[in-house]
Amino acid sequence: MSNTPHLLADEFPNDAEKIHALKMSDPHFSKLMDEYHEVNRAVHRAETGVEPIDQSAETQMRKERMRLKDEIAGMLAKA
Repeated sequence: MSNTPHLLADEFPNDAEKIHALKMSDPHFSKLMDEYHEVNRAVHRAETGVEPIDQSAETQMRKERMRLKDEIAGMLAKA
């Protein structure tokens, strides 16, 4: 397991302009990004032991991060 944070810029390196445009023009997309970053930071803190949590809670956070990433990917594909 990598302890590297999953930044959206790294996840979608070819979509930086789309990400910026959607963030500025679509409140729902902007909210999704904020939620993704919040969950991603929490997962990263748990993975690195900064804020240890039980395994099931960490798994749930990872699933939520993936759900958000999938929704963001879908919006980027349509943009």
